[in-house]
Amino acid sequence: MGSKGRTTIEVGADGVAVITIINPPVNSLSIDVLISLKASYDQALQRNDVKAIVVTGAKRKFSGGFDITAFGGIQGGKMAAPKPGFVSVEVLSDTVEAAKKPSVAAIDGLALGGGLEVAMACHARISTSNAQLGLPELQLGVIPGFGGTQRLPRLVGLTKALEMMLTSKPVKGEDALSLGLVDAVVSPDELVNTARRWALDILDRKRPWIASLYKTEKLEPLGEAREILNFARAQARKQAPNLQHPQVCIDVIEEGIVSGPRAGLWKEAEAFQGLLHSDTCKSLVHIFFAQRGTTKVPGVTDLGLVPRRINKVAILGGGLMGSGIATALILSNYPVIMKEVNDKFLQAGIGRVKSNLQSRVKKGKMSQEKFEKTLSLLKGSLDYESFRDVDMVIEAVIENVSLKQQIFADLEKYCPPHCILASNTSTIDLNLIGEKTKSQDRIVGAHFFSPAHVMPLLEIVRTNKTSPQAIVDLLDVGKKIKKTPVVVGNCTGFAVNRMFFPYTQAALLLVERGTDVYQIDRAIAKFGMPMGPFRLCDLVGFGVAIATGTQFVMNFPERTYKSMLIPLMQEDKRLGETTRKGFYVYNDKRKASPDPELKNYIEKARSISGVTIDPKLTKLSDKEIVERVFFPVVNEACRVYAEGIAVKAADLDIAGVMGMGFPPYRGGIMFWADSIGSKYICSRLAEWTNMYGEFFKPCAYLAERAAKGAPLSSPLEQAKSRL
Repeated sequence: MGSKGRTTIEVGADGVAVITIINPPVNSLSIDVLISLKASYDQALQRNDVKAIVVTGAKRKFSGGFDITAFGGIQGGKMAAPKPGFVSVEVLSDTVEAAKKPSVAAIDGLALGGGLEVAMACHARISTSNAQLGLPELQLGVIPGFGGTQRLPRLVGLTKALEMMLTSKPVKGEDALSLGLVDAVVSPDELVNTARRWALDILDRKRPWIASLYKTEKLEPLGEAREILNFARAQARKQAPNLQHPQVCIDVIEEGIVSGPRAGLWKEAEAFQGLLHSDTCKSLVHIFFAQRGTTKVPGVTDLGLVPRRINKVAILGGGLMGSGIATALILSNYPVIMKEVNDKFLQAGIGRVKSNLQSRVKKGKMSQEKFEKTLSLLKGSLDYESFRDVDMVIEAVIENVSLKQQIFADLEKYCPPHCILASNTSTIDLNLIGEKTKSQDRIVGAHFFSPAHVMPLLEIVRTNKTSPQAIVDLLDVGKKIKKTPVVVGNCTGFAVNRMFFPYTQAALLLVERGTDVYQIDRAIAKFGMPMGPFRLCDLVGFGVAIATGTQFVMNFPERTYKSMLIPLMQEDKRLGETTRKGFYVYNDKRKASPDPELKNYIEKARSISGVTIDPKLTKLSDKEIVERVFFPVVNEACRVYAEGIAVKAADLDIAGVMGMGFPPYRGGIMFWADSIGSKYICSRLAEWTNMYGEFFKPCAYLAERAAKGAPLSSPLEQAKSRL
């Protein structure tokens, strides 16, 4: 928090006081800033030489909103929360909006959350065309708390206000003008002067003096408004069945329409306080900071190294992964060379990139001109000649050790000595891949998730020989191609696939002992995963499922559950969604339906495993299914953490959320586990170990934390890091 946040006031010869919010980097509204804003306002209102007021932000940013670091302080009781209504009623409504002197907000850069709420309390808003205006509070598990739920509907209408709040999507200056959210759009150089003149024009009654809290012409009649609100409620329930705060937001908006805006403000203040202490808010704030913290790697990013400029990237392999990675790179303006073994494969790879881009054009996310310009950054090649000036190579060929070793030996010959040699392997040890080279300091894993141009995570895998410079460079590329990079150590499955291998195996163990496949998938989807483990197997295909499963069975034989269910189905040419038959059957539209034939395979697998139906497991509740599927994942995450594969527990939270779709509103796998408690998780796993064997056995780290009743996420005493 510090004392860095403040506002300044400068009064010009024209009698306009300019109040500037200063709190780098985005002029967030810390408690200090809000108190200072009120003091500056009071001063401007008392001074006789001030006729009107302009509010703006330093360094061409209005304000990025309430200071999120304060959330943690308030939640942890380290910091007093402002009393309910202090900002929304006392400062913004009764001081700013009710003032006898007009004020105009001059908006450049960002006016988000509390920033936009301050602007909406002014009597007019002038913006630049690039400014972003929005109320993204719902992304953090709360609702707008400085009057936004009341003023936005009155300025832009109910439907648009609901959309902006429920989706957290900002609008740009020009759109804000057509919506009525701002009154004029001008160039950044003209911004403050235009706002000064506008404020004086309001004073001279040449322009309207509007208190947006009491504006009604954009609001529908009550009956119609209720219909709109109920439709929004149903949509929010459908899209976010586990989340309470979108419903609370709609209730608070409704209160203002039914009982008047003052009542709405008080209901908003009370609801905001309640939500601030909810598990959802704590989880989402944790994810917010964890995501920003993944690029801080001790011993790497604190050495003062500057990322080198990557001018050209080569990709080996134009399959699903290679073409997806190429798409992500050219979308961020990196020139790419794609190498394949023959022309047929090369044309297919380029074709995949083309269709990835075309789908963006179809969705209206890209113009035809931009499509052509982007595609022109991709060149094909059948040999290594064009590799002599590349700065980074990403290998994305099939998972075959000797093939990869040969490729890396070739790369060492053809690429310049500074070139980073990266592999997109998901299972093979990087030391093995680089064994036949002398370049191990520049060999690094760049593990993308499929589809690579869509999924937000990039696992950067380092061996004990990878140089910090190569990691710093790759972190920079990761950020530039809009991925969240997480640096992990070298082991089978790295972080995501290793943490989650018990996910499918636990589900298979349950099925062989009598739990219904479709009930498991329903319970896991209801918990908040994009889909259950069996639907996921169908989606990725049984070939991939068996190949990765085999790696874990070989490397961790003592704690893997070996089921023949998937291989038995594979023998019958059931390979998942691509063959229209897997755990589900699929129609022409790829809609999944349960398959009554599945039970024959389950019976066969059960007899091979030599297990019998356990009546208890046929009657599990959803909660019990979630525990039996996810506690083994928590157990493996603890091993990954204790072995130093991850720098910090929060990195594993981000990896699970972005790589597997673990629900962010549960805070990630380690955060969620801590909300349940290490003691409970350990005792359940121990109980199941006695009943079903070593698969569930709690690891040493989990057992030790449980014995102390300590959180799993707390920093390790000794970082015996693999990194």
